[in-house]
Amino acid sequence: MTAAPFKVLSLIPPMTQLNTPYPSTAYLTGFLRSRGIAAVQADLALGVVLRLLSRPGLQAIAQAARAVRKPSATVRHFLEHQPRHQAAIEPVIRFLQGRDPTLAHRINSRAFLPEGPRFAGIEAYADGVAGETGDGDPLGWAFGALGLQDRARHLATLYLNDLADVVRDAIDPRFEFVRYGERLAGSQPHFDPLAQALTAPPNLIDHTLKELTLQALEQHQPDLVVLSVPFPGAMYGALRIAQAVRQHRPQARIALGGGYVNTELRELSEPRLFDFVDFVGLDAGERPLLALIEHLQGARSASRLVRTFVREADSGEVRYRNFMEADIPFAEVGTPTWDGLPLQDYLSLLDMLNPVNRLWSDGRWNKLTVAHGCYWKKCSFCDVSLDYISRYEAASAELLVDRIEAIVQETGQTGFHFVDEAAPPKALKALAQELIRRGVSITWWGNIRFEKTFTPELCDLLADSGCVAVTGGLEVASDRLLQLMKKGVTVEQVARVTRAFADAGVMVHAYLMYGFPTQTVQDTVDALEYVRQLFLNGCIHSGFFHRFACTVHSPVGLKPDEYGISLLPLPEGRFARNDVGFTDPTGTDHDALGVCLKKAIYNFMHGHLLDEDVRVWFADQLERVPKPTVGRQRIAKALARAAN
Repeated sequence: MTAAPFKVLSLIPPMTQLNTPYPSTAYLTGFLRSRGIAAVQADLALGVVLRLLSRPGLQAIAQAARAVRKPSATVRHFLEHQPRHQAAIEPVIRFLQGRDPTLAHRINSRAFLPEGPRFAGIEAYADGVAGETGDGDPLGWAFGALGLQDRARHLATLYLNDLADVVRDAIDPRFEFVRYGERLAGSQPHFDPLAQALTAPPNLIDHTLKELTLQALEQHQPDLVVLSVPFPGAMYGALRIAQAVRQHRPQARIALGGGYVNTELRELSEPRLFDFVDFVGLDAGERPLLALIEHLQGARSASRLVRTFVREADSGEVRYRNFMEADIPFAEVGTPTWDGLPLQDYLSLLDMLNPVNRLWSDGRWNKLTVAHGCYWKKCSFCDVSLDYISRYEAASAELLVDRIEAIVQETGQTGFHFVDEAAPPKALKALAQELIRRGVSITWWGNIRFEKTFTPELCDLLADSGCVAVTGGLEVASDRLLQLMKKGVTVEQVARVTRAFADAGVMVHAYLMYGFPTQTVQDTVDALEYVRQLFLNGCIHSGFFHRFACTVHSPVGLKPDEYGISLLPLPEGRFARNDVGFTDPTGTDHDALGVCLKKAIYNFMHGHLLDEDVRVWFADQLERVPKPTVGRQRIAKALARAAN
């Protein structure tokens, strides 16, 4: 009798995103199959959500909610409207999966959904941001008379957010549709919080995840289970999966990897983690996974594992094994496959009423990488010392379009999200030309640097090839700080590039930052003035301010003296290590400023108060707000000069 082939099962743990699969398992499964290895995959994150958001799931949630001693208003509303929830939930899920579009009429009636606290802000939002249309329709400003599907999708998304609040209040305070239990793992030097959570009695979500894990084990009978953990908020779920594998298929080995592991567990020495998993791999997973499979098949010794942590059987100590072996070239990693993932079951959500922001949650995008790593790799806030940034490798446009055509053939979907750290303009130009030459029609968006190479002519070419949006880092909109960051751009250059994209019909999202070393209140006010002008002049359509975090792998974390700060001592620990506190001599209260910036950007994205003095956004937090040193026509004049 012929022995069964060695089988690898790659799993996506809760939580990642609901509208499209996180791509790591698709990459690994496609690669392994290209090497003749039996590989399968499953998305347990989506599975948990669909199991909870069903008639039986809501019944189970209600049972748990009735046991809460002091239920919140959200929980009380949920329990009071149980019959309506039972009637609505499965039709709503089908609608968000694109299977029942006519339900939009009933959702838009505002009489079908049992609207909870999340709906309370609709009228206030309409009055405060854009005003009603005059016919009593608080969403008319956003959707008009014919935006039937989008309006209903937005209302249905609010409904799911209400239910997520119920789960959080009644079952697990750590629950989110993304970032589930993030604080248990993110920059956590000790394993104790995770260990305590994992030994606590399982709740409804834990039981659901276990049931789904056992189903996947029964269906696939794997020899190796690979857990991909892209974010700290997927670590708890990954280890709950590992518990189930240990208990019910002890002969299977378990490997852990992914973006969170690559970033935060590089100095791992915590042996308790290996009560749950057998191997922890770093960086690009192809070579370590091949070496691990050879080891498990008896063709390679443990000493020849590649970039892999193991726990020694005799001493119980954690050891890092890294037999020096070249990585698989980017051109040879194969084509991702989504085979085995329920593409028809993902949920298209519409949370933010902004056309660019919706791309992250609405629609099922095939996620693909144009190149490995970053061609710039100089930004001082970025983890440029790590492999996923520092090792830059590109593939030919011909090969990329071959992959695109194969993915479209498999999935039937022509939407692509290029998930590069910064897609190189030269590669994008070649890709666009090849797509047009072959007559391949796709819709795509991706992350770039707003560099001068993106001329109006190139922006037009990219739009002709199917580009509908770009995202990029403006960071702190200050030329002084951009130079300190080694960003390689100026604010006026960003204005010209983003306007060129906008003129080509491409939407633009700007990643923005506050709290960078030596950033003052004046810098922050000036930065917001620049951002206001970029919105006013049609250069950017969306943006998001995030707080700067100093990481141990970034130039700022490695050489703090060059950035005028001193690092705080890292706590002793054997687990995660990433964010590091620092002392900035400017003493700026960035927490207070962050509240102002986020309120301002939210309004700017919806076209509100773009002509106002930006100091109005800071008035509630600061006694004295300095006047911007940036002229109010600075961006308009820069664009005019570029046009002449």
